[in-house]
Amino acid sequence: MTDAQNDNLLHELGSAARRITKSERRIVDVILNDPRAATRLSIAALAESAGVSEPTVNRFCRKFEPRGYPEFKLRLAQSLVLGLPYVSSSIAPDDATGTFTAKILDGAVMSLRALGEQLAPDLVDAVVDQLLGARHIFFFGLGISSAVAQDAEHHFFRFSLPVTAHADVLMQRMHAAAAHEDDLFFIISHTGRTRDLVDVANLAKARGATVIALTAEASPLAKASSLAIELEVSEDTDAYMPMTSRLAHLAVLDVLAAGVSLRRGEALQPHLRAIKESLRATRFAPPSGGKHSS
Repeated sequence: MTDAQNDNLLHELGSAARRITKSERRIVDVILNDPRAATRLSIAALAESAGVSEPTVNRFCRKFEPRGYPEFKLRLAQSLVLGLPYVSSSIAPDDATGTFTAKILDGAVMSLRALGEQLAPDLVDAVVDQLLGARHIFFFGLGISSAVAQDAEHHFFRFSLPVTAHADVLMQRMHAAAAHEDDLFFIISHTGRTRDLVDVANLAKARGATVIALTAEASPLAKASSLAIELEVSEDTDAYMPMTSRLAHLAVLDVLAAGVSLRRGEALQPHLRAIKESLRATRFAPPSGGKHSS
């Protein structure tokens, strides 16, 4: 985690879903729904708004290192002054359409902004090195992450790299068990806690292959990998369909694809042009004067 994230109380609050109680989540929702207003609330007013007791608020504050509520409010105000991103509160059962739409879109925007703080250039370079040096690249994901793996295949085959995506765990296991030392297994999982994917990572590593994970910080999958892109994405996937994590993972793949493309340079252009030209006959002509790239 970067220094900016360490100082960002709003980011910590948005990422705290797995280590706080249901009562404390109500406190987080009140704060993130309007952080500026929260800095003006007394401890009694915050407790009343969240439907909890004042001692619960005090215990909650101490989980974020301040010695008490006044210091907690000071850190909150400092995060706002610094203009650091935060994630809006969770969707509530009684949210109107306009409210939950705004929460989803705001959460996605804030997560992508926070991604810039987490993605170290040295790590991006190291992953690009591995992608360019691989004999074969396998992109694996399960559930919603399988769509991200498929998108990765669409990206990277265009760079004249040998790429395969699989969403079937049996195929994943068989490829991992038959891996070569210069193969690369790129495994995508928001939680990093899916046993099948961790097993696949261990199988591939046992064969001497390189395993790169795009996953949660300090997760079992991250620990089982040769190299991990560890992201903190504020999203409760136990309650809601993952959306912001999917966007963050797609954005990371875009960054890696750009890195590969830039490393390949001008030599790649004829190959990309040939792919583009092959699609021309499959499309209707654009309206007169119009420009369409897709």
